[in-house]
Amino acid sequence: MVDSLRSHGWFRDEGVLGFTHRSWLRNQGHPDHAFDGRPVIGICQTASDLTPCNAHLRGLAEHVRRGVYEAGGLPMEFPVTSLGEVLMRPTTMLFRNLVSMDVEETLRANPLDGVVLLTGCDKTTPALLMGAASVDLPTLVVNGGPMLNGRFRGRQLGSGTDVWRFADARRTGAMSAADMSAAEACMSRSAGHCNTMGTASTMACWVESMGLSLPGMGALPAVDSRRAALAHVSGSRIVELVREDVRLSAIATRQALENAVVVNAAIGGSSNFAVHLLALAGRLGVPFGLDDVDRLGRDVPLLVDLMPAGRHLMEDFCYAGGLPAVLRELGDRLPHPHAPTVTGGTLAENTADAEVFDREVIRSVADPLRSDAGLAVLRGNLAPDGAVIKPAAASPRLLRHAGRAVVFHGVEDLHARIDTVDCDADSVFVLTGVGPRGFPGMPEVGNFGLPKRLLDAGVDDAVRISDGRMSGTAFGTVVLHVAPESAVGGPLALVRDGDLVELDVPARSLHLAVPEEELARRRAEWTPPPRAAERGWVRLYVDHVGQADTGVDLDFLVGGSGAPVPPGNH
Repeated sequence: MVDSLRSHGWFRDEGVLGFTHRSWLRNQGHPDHAFDGRPVIGICQTASDLTPCNAHLRGLAEHVRRGVYEAGGLPMEFPVTSLGEVLMRPTTMLFRNLVSMDVEETLRANPLDGVVLLTGCDKTTPALLMGAASVDLPTLVVNGGPMLNGRFRGRQLGSGTDVWRFADARRTGAMSAADMSAAEACMSRSAGHCNTMGTASTMACWVESMGLSLPGMGALPAVDSRRAALAHVSGSRIVELVREDVRLSAIATRQALENAVVVNAAIGGSSNFAVHLLALAGRLGVPFGLDDVDRLGRDVPLLVDLMPAGRHLMEDFCYAGGLPAVLRELGDRLPHPHAPTVTGGTLAENTADAEVFDREVIRSVADPLRSDAGLAVLRGNLAPDGAVIKPAAASPRLLRHAGRAVVFHGVEDLHARIDTVDCDADSVFVLTGVGPRGFPGMPEVGNFGLPKRLLDAGVDDAVRISDGRMSGTAFGTVVLHVAPESAVGGPLALVRDGDLVELDVPARSLHLAVPEEELARRRAEWTPPPRAAERGWVRLYVDHVGQADTGVDLDFLVGGSGAPVPPGNH
């Protein structure tokens, strides 16, 4: 049990500092006993009208607040910058590290003993976790949950995933503008984040697999009343975690990270998982690299039949048993079933009674959708520091492929020429200049659409390679996160139209079949792209951001500084 709380450094002072802290808070109606030494719990809020996935978190915070009060704590809700994939430009990834700083400094600067992180849309989860990890208070995550299934003319719609299909159909004339508009109105029909196994749902399952949220939190629909009940219980539980002095680092261990890699493979999770996991590991000070992601994910069966790798949606996943059922189904395939969790029990104890209620959605280890579903880490002269591909979302016929390169230098070049380039079904499409520094911000453009001539010919997939990312809702044979990126002189910058590119996912190889002396000549002629006029955050970001193989964090944020009580200002 903890002997003294951080908040005592603010509220137990009998001089002018304590007077000031207590007096100003009384204007919110707090009674005398609010300052009797009880745990003060932060509720980190990412609700925003500009983040549709998170707009309903205002209501969820009230349920957390009730739980905190019930357990004898004092809740303090506070906002941080919200990251909404739908509206924010140029990309929310540009601001993930900024939000982590917002969280870190807010936690450290205020009289908080523990924190509940309210997350939802893609980057809010890793951003909040990274910030909290750098402070290392008792921490618990409550996510907002996925939307209900979309419904359109008798079929289910998956947010994001079906957008890409509709876009291709619209370009070829197979879908009318009126049908596109009708589908638009049917896709997002309730509060919550994407209802596919996109990045938001992947992040929710990631947190649950690491034991940082209560069991069942990852899959319950946003509008399900049981989510509100879990939020209430989470509020009570964080008070107990403070009293027990169970800090984030006691749960988010290397064992938890290893479990997360296996679970991500089993659920067909987003390729973005890798870059966020590595960033969190860096904040925790836990040695963890791309080779760990590849090694742990190898031969893990795909058990969950969800878009974009499968057919169903998050609402179906919930009713089929959710993540607890997957954890139990994995059995001894889970490296550390006895890893601790925020409940006080282990993962195995938390899921001992879990059941699978629909074998169409959650398959058995003996009858998986695929036998090897983990993210594959590729290396070779085109990606010496690594690249990733999600085999579960790729075309099996393209996992071993050689083709001539068609190169685009940046998004504007891509958009200008995609439908006029000389290409065929075997072409390998290469996009440069979309990495962490090159864009800047590493946007989700790696799954760019194919040339219209290929779509018209019935080609529905081709190998695409870039130093950017792709949406977790997307699909295709897409090689991503190539490191080092082209903007810093990585080999991707040296690829020319017509070069032979060889992809061999089973062998974990990505090779540019160009003689080394020719590559040396190109390298000697290469010049860095001009930097845009940068100021403020973007300038700081570009000067300090790392590469994809280390999580795209800022160099001065790696590691943590703990939670010392800062000196007063009087």
